[in-house]
Amino acid sequence: MIDVIKTVGLTKKYRDVTAVDNMNLSINRGEIFGFLGLNGAGKTTTITMLLGMVAPTSGQCFILGKKVDKGNTTIWSDVGYLV
Repeated sequence: MIDVIKTVGLTKKYRDVTAVDNMNLSINRGEIFGFLGLNGAGKTTTITMLLGMVAPTSGQCFILGKKVDKGNTTIWSDVGYLV
């Protein structure tokens, strides 16, 4: 079974602040998953990397088996996101 969402070593740094640190995540079809945490915990940063809006410092993201790269909006037709 292909993971609906997968991250491998996902990291995002802003100068000397690490927003997301080496996140490894696998979410299967049918699972419900939520991001909970304090302000500044990296929730929004993670989601924007998953959507290709922000490039990770290192690591990779996959949506429905497709590698997500910054600026590649082809996965947007497969997901929904509301700010």
